[in-house]
Amino acid sequence: MTYGFVNQLFNQINLKNLRGDVFGGLTAAIVSLPMALAFGVASGAGAEAGLYGAICVGLFASLFGGTPTLISEPTGPMTVVMTAVLTSLVASHPENGLAMAFTVVMIAGLFQILLGLLKLGRYITMMPYSVISGFMSGIGIILIILQFGPMLGQPSVSGGVLNNLLAIPQFIKNLSVAELSISLTALLALFFIPKRIAKVVPPQLIVLVLGTTIALLLFGDNLRLVGPISLGIPDFYLPYFTADQVTTMLIDGMVLGTLGCIDALLTAVIADSLTRNEHNSNKELIGQGIGNLASGFIGGLPGAGATMGTVVNIQTGARSALSGIVRAAVLLVVVAFASGLASNIPLAILAAIAVKVGLSILDWSFLKRAHRVSTSATLIMYLVIALTVLVDLMVAVGLGVFIANIITIDKLSRLQAQRNMQVISDVDDNISLESEEKKILEKNRGDIALLYFSGPLIFGMSRALARERNSLNAFRKILIDLTDVPTLDTTMVLALENTIQDAVQGGKLVTTVCSNTNRHTSLHEFLESNQIPKFTSRIEALTWLADKEV
Repeated sequence: MTYGFVNQLFNQINLKNLRGDVFGGLTAAIVSLPMALAFGVASGAGAEAGLYGAICVGLFASLFGGTPTLISEPTGPMTVVMTAVLTSLVASHPENGLAMAFTVVMIAGLFQILLGLLKLGRYITMMPYSVISGFMSGIGIILIILQFGPMLGQPSVSGGVLNNLLAIPQFIKNLSVAELSISLTALLALFFIPKRIAKVVPPQLIVLVLGTTIALLLFGDNLRLVGPISLGIPDFYLPYFTADQVTTMLIDGMVLGTLGCIDALLTAVIADSLTRNEHNSNKELIGQGIGNLASGFIGGLPGAGATMGTVVNIQTGARSALSGIVRAAVLLVVVAFASGLASNIPLAILAAIAVKVGLSILDWSFLKRAHRVSTSATLIMYLVIALTVLVDLMVAVGLGVFIANIITIDKLSRLQAQRNMQVISDVDDNISLESEEKKILEKNRGDIALLYFSGPLIFGMSRALARERNSLNAFRKILIDLTDVPTLDTTMVLALENTIQDAVQGGKLVTTVCSNTNRHTSLHEFLESNQIPKFTSRIEALTWLADKEV
């Protein structure tokens, strides 16, 4: 019983694949180090924040998550949102802005834990791919734009993407040829390092070590460096709110948490495909939430599942969460004993690494062929990209999902209307009728109309029903057949009632038929609320209509 509880509480941690897990964790740590430094600097919180986030989120997500081989750390999307949050809060509250920003990270963690406890994990990624592709590509663009200044030897300006775009002329005017050269060389190296070498040593680490060495030898003191990193025992940040910022911080935390959920679970799906396992979405969200909660508490960046680290971890032999624990331990050793070396890394090299990440986040595959798949999906994707870059991530996702769902509902409703709603007046229509029913319809052709429905009737069908009213005007008697309707929503209830009222006011004879076995609440209430004859079999209803005079 205790063992079962431990399994429920912790991730899959075992010693069955000790060598593979240790080697996978060591390799993932080597990949994570330059990324953590780059994201820490890019966010404005400092290189140490990136390292703390990589250690903290990675450790707790591995301990309590639901994907054994997932590597969690600060990612491009999470860094972009954190940068915006940090910039905004520090600008409005210079003294406490940093504490407030890390409070947002804690809120994000708590939100993720709540989603996991409520077992909402499987719903997180249930959104159109056009929206996912759009906001991921938008985040990639933001990350690239924010590196324009550092690549040109200038600090990024506050105020987000637009201000950095407007500052480009100033960046160019004051550019540092040395730092631009370093950035471009590093970026080219990241793209063109031979694959056979990249399989052995991560390109980011090669660029970080060799690039730093060469840059310092050639340009020496003319470079902007990371500078002293205040590692050791981290500063602890207790939750901090101000009355005028509570709502904003809660919204920012939910945005950050939701993005982290999407990022982590999409990466978990990739891990599943490589390991032929199935992750536990709800448990993964709890693990990610605990990691982000702890990271915010010690001043670390928020994190999520990292695709590159996860793939490297699996490919080098990892099969259990022990690999993630080993990775966190290796990074902790680096932080404790080699932090002095990181202070001499040129910012231009870290900017190049961040730009490469931004370019990798862009969904090139879908961008190139989206127009061939669907025009509406293409338009939604570009709308989400534009809103993500120029407005706000939550607005982009919310509006994108709304528009995509409306388009989908419209398509499904039209398809359902074509298949599941028919006005039948003779035996030639595509519906299975008994011989007696066919005889009655044939005998009363042009007099009796059978309005037949099948399948669930949702609100999108109401427009199609409204269009069919004109075709019913030619008949004196109408039978509304709901025998094959399992469910009926409120909008369709009202639409059917309007149809019945219009027919009755027009002097027509109307009745309904529904089997006794179909007792769905809304359908039953609809039948009970209409003061018209009701039958449980179609032949009885048709016989009654045929015998009645109008």
